[in-house]
Amino acid sequence: MAVDTLYTGGRVRTFDPERPWAEAVGVTGDRISYVGSAADAPSAHRTIDLEGRLVTPGVADTHNHLLLGFDDLAVSLEGVTSLDVVRSRIAAFAEEHPDLEWICAENALYSVVEDRRPNADDLAGVTDRPVFITTYDQHSVWLNRPALAKLGILNGGDIAWGNPEIDRSTGEPTGWVTDFYTSAMTVDGLAELQRDIPMYSPDRRYRKIVNSLDMARRFGITTVVEPQVPLAELPLFARAEREGKLTSRTIASIYHPVGADGDFRARITEAIRETPQHDRFRLGMVKLYADDVIEPHTAAMLEDYANRPGHRGHTSLEPIEFTKLFVELDRLGYQVHTHATGDWGIRLTLDSIEAARRANGARDARHGIVHVECLAPEDLPRFRELGVVAAMQPRHASPDLVAGTWMDNVGEGRWDRAWRFRSMIESGARVTFSSDWQVGEMDPLVGVYSAMTRARLDGGDAWTLGERLDLDRTLEAYTKGGAGAFHHENALGMLRPGCFADLVVWSGDLYGMEPAEILTQSADLTIVGGSPVHDARGEAIPA
Repeated sequence: MAVDTLYTGGRVRTFDPERPWAEAVGVTGDRISYVGSAADAPSAHRTIDLEGRLVTPGVADTHNHLLLGFDDLAVSLEGVTSLDVVRSRIAAFAEEHPDLEWICAENALYSVVEDRRPNADDLAGVTDRPVFITTYDQHSVWLNRPALAKLGILNGGDIAWGNPEIDRSTGEPTGWVTDFYTSAMTVDGLAELQRDIPMYSPDRRYRKIVNSLDMARRFGITTVVEPQVPLAELPLFARAEREGKLTSRTIASIYHPVGADGDFRARITEAIRETPQHDRFRLGMVKLYADDVIEPHTAAMLEDYANRPGHRGHTSLEPIEFTKLFVELDRLGYQVHTHATGDWGIRLTLDSIEAARRANGARDARHGIVHVECLAPEDLPRFRELGVVAAMQPRHASPDLVAGTWMDNVGEGRWDRAWRFRSMIESGARVTFSSDWQVGEMDPLVGVYSAMTRARLDGGDAWTLGERLDLDRTLEAYTKGGAGAFHHENALGMLRPGCFADLVVWSGDLYGMEPAEILTQSADLTIVGGSPVHDARGEAIPA
């Protein structure tokens, strides 16, 4: 019997252990119906000549903040390393948009001011309107003095979406706000943001989802996990579905604020029960935070920060309380993915998973630890032993992002704990790679390059070379690893008859390229459930 579409004439990496490589793959309806040699391939209603290109399973971007995609009414500070450039961009944007009450900007680097955190005085004279700037990792906010006044912070007022930093010598707010992202997604934090900051209006947040999904399909991403959705914003995904914008399979993880009680967990259960779920949209895990991030010294470390003696950061809750919460979430049957960057935060999460197994019994929960930036050596084997998914981002290990602040804070003596991709995979642990868009570029090939080189995008300053990976294991973590993280290994992540036809035709054979050349490649064709959602060359257009 003829298949609907046959892809042949290139290389097919299936990640199916029974047939790792093939010459052709056939699709019928929304499923793969043939994988094998070109000579034995069935007839097809349509044949796509791969012309030597590579086909792989579609990319599962298992940590992609759709809700934080670029805002078309905000200043982009991506990659800006000079305070003068920050000031000039904001000033120019303010002049071009005299109607905006607030001037918003995003993706600021912590190191844009040397040897200290930015403050309100750094923005003095740029504009007389309030300025609201998020850092590239979304964990801190930078405000000018008009913003401090507008928000009522100047006289010691509190905000629900973060902790204003206070100058110890003057007792006044500096304009820097920490713990932003964990606070901003609480019920009260989000309500205040939507009231005060235009960038957080439902319409602008929805546009970010749509724009991010549009990028995802162009990058060969067939499954995307939004790792932190407030309950109040679940309707935005229902709107995207109604309007036909869910071009990639989408999994939404519900954010659980660390202080939330049993009533909130009952609301999560109700949302999971009442939200229509299907192959294109699912509610996945519950998201927790064990700690914050290393750059502003707020991640929890087992030893002092190298450049701040006596300071080890902090956990999101007292350890005993965090473990009690985790045990309760596990008892309720949730799959929990926990943000943990510091070695103490990671250990606390592993200890809590172990406590949950003792209290509730062992099950194939596949709880995950997200980021795993600084890992104590003795905790490495515990990922495999406890069945924990290491949800990691190769781009984060690039000196483009971590040279300076991250490296200095951790100290060279602990660099061998940083983003241990190879060690984690060779230990037998489940590993999934992702972008953490918009902290890192969404393009998975940027992540592939970073995993293979641990260098800047220009090839320089490679570090911790023992943790570099080969192409094959990297691609497996982006495909099969992502499917397995969420119990989808029998339907996604492999090219095998019976699996969903989610695949990517890359612009060349990545296996025949050096890492620098991989950076120049792209997705020519992205197929989700047998249907093209991205077709750069127009080769899947019906005749």
